[in-house]
Amino acid sequence: MTTTQFELGIMGLGTMGRNLALNCADHGYFVAGFDVGAKAVESFNTAGDGTQKIKGFTELKDFVGSLKAPRAIVILVPASVVDTAIESLTPLLQEGDILIDSGNSHYVDTDRRIKLLQDKKLHFMGMGISGGEEGARFGPSMMPGGNKTAYERIRPVLEAVCAKVNNEPCVAYMGEGSAGHYVKMVHNGIEYGIMQLLAESYDFMKHGLGLSNERLHSTFQHWSQGPLKGFLMEITAEIFTHKDEETQGFLIDKILDAAKQKGTGMWASQDAMSLHVPIPTIDTAVCMRDLSVLKADRVALSNYCPSAFLASRQSEDPSVDATFIDQLELALGMAILVTYTQGMSLIKVASEAYQYNINLSKVAKIWRGGCIIRSNLLEPIAEAFEKNSQLSTLLLDESLREWLRDRYQALCGVLAKGIEFEIPLAAFSSSLAYYQAYHRASLPSNLIQAQRDYFGAHTYERLDKSGTFHTQWNPEIKKEVNHALV
Repeated sequence: MTTTQFELGIMGLGTMGRNLALNCADHGYFVAGFDVGAKAVESFNTAGDGTQKIKGFTELKDFVGSLKAPRAIVILVPASVVDTAIESLTPLLQEGDILIDSGNSHYVDTDRRIKLLQDKKLHFMGMGISGGEEGARFGPSMMPGGNKTAYERIRPVLEAVCAKVNNEPCVAYMGEGSAGHYVKMVHNGIEYGIMQLLAESYDFMKHGLGLSNERLHSTFQHWSQGPLKGFLMEITAEIFTHKDEETQGFLIDKILDAAKQKGTGMWASQDAMSLHVPIPTIDTAVCMRDLSVLKADRVALSNYCPSAFLASRQSEDPSVDATFIDQLELALGMAILVTYTQGMSLIKVASEAYQYNINLSKVAKIWRGGCIIRSNLLEPIAEAFEKNSQLSTLLLDESLREWLRDRYQALCGVLAKGIEFEIPLAAFSSSLAYYQAYHRASLPSNLIQAQRDYFGAHTYERLDKSGTFHTQWNPEIKKEVNHALV
């Protein structure tokens, strides 16, 4: 084996980098790995099958020198050190080499890095990877963006190692610039929304209906075999029966109810606001994680104003009507589809604003396998955008519109029960409000426009004629109001 035999380089041999490299080797590719940690490299070198398809390096110059030109290097390091990695690699690279950042980098940083390396005649790509450790090892969903020619150089490798659904690879070119990282950011926002909806369903059944962990397991397991089948549903079912090694009780009951986050959901919310795209279910999921961390305040307030309903709940009621749990399944399905709808709307608007030219049907298709938000619902979503690539919202697709309509009353009923049970169903509520507002020909925003014009002369538009208008509202009252505010 010569020193230039390796077809792909992977910088960062943590779990994700190591697993992706082994995945590539399994598919016949020769992969060089680099890590500053000698133990990580040693472990990597002993992980192969003896065919010498992988080799780890601790010296960066040797690592880069072992790669075939034009070199393609996947960077799998924490987002905080990506710039440092680029700075160390750049002096060793040649014109036409490709760097691929596969961490959870903010798309704004990706755009900056593309421009920086473009000036040096190097290609930089942002590629979101979803699927966790197992996905990296056996087939993730991959979202590459950037220079199309650079993508074609690595496309055969990506199509070989990614997940497959109906023999279709769960990887596709997302678009120019930072399109890959943008799509991954929205993927994570949708993930936040679905996880919050599943958590609220758990809360509703555990504390509202009094279901045991065993029954929660069987309920989520049943749901994971129907229209809501998906990775998050499946792992949620399994969580409820996992025992704690120390106490032999259920582990779920020992875990602190304060959820952490790495910021990708927040980025999605922030960018949606800057683009004026409503994604309230995702926004709410981010807010509820923030609220969950305020544990001390929540405990204090629970003592000050305890829930009368929860105080009266003793144990599981075996007489809980199974049909009502079926209604919760319908409500959950509607709210999850609404969450996907919000995410897809954000990608569509961003694609136009940032000139990504993203194919939304391809996005839905590559999310069907390998990734965290994979579910059966992505099939009809892909079909909807395949029928009409110009859909401004999935709510306008006839099939999905009817699917949602059939579940509308169930969602209303679940929210009514949530109020009775004193269970906060914030994401469910946001999903319903979004759906209802979208189906209103008239919203009360005319009053907001009048208020803005009253106190700030911001003008307004009219229904009966075109143009912008300003009204001199009651000047005496306005004067009194201003005086009172002062």
